[in-house]
Amino acid sequence: MTATHKRTYSRYAMEALGLFGKTIRLGRMQHRLTAQELAERIGVSRSTLQRIEKGDPKVEIGLMFEAAAIVGVKLFDADGKGITALTGRMDDRIALLPKHVYKAGKQIVDEF
Repeated sequence: MTATHKRTYSRYAMEALGLFGKTIRLGRMQHRLTAQELAERIGVSRSTLQRIEKGDPKVEIGLMFEAAAIVGVKLFDADGKGITALTGRMDDRIALLPKHVYKAGKQIVDEF
């Protein structure tokens, strides 16, 4: 049997997730959706939505993005065209980098 490993997250990551969750909750309340209504639209239980709104790092990121999209939280840009353009730019930048990353090999001492 495998041992359970407790995952730790940086303070920055936890604060960002908390902020994201609160932003989703604010959007839900501004759209006058109950927790049950939003949970049904996302396709999750109400307790999972509560975890999303609390910024639980164990919740799938896709669920968090779906919740944000439903309540109108802007993630990267206001519309799909902006996200498509950003994706294209990232693809261009990635294409300029090497396909593989290798650790530095043995250092050469060239002092004679």
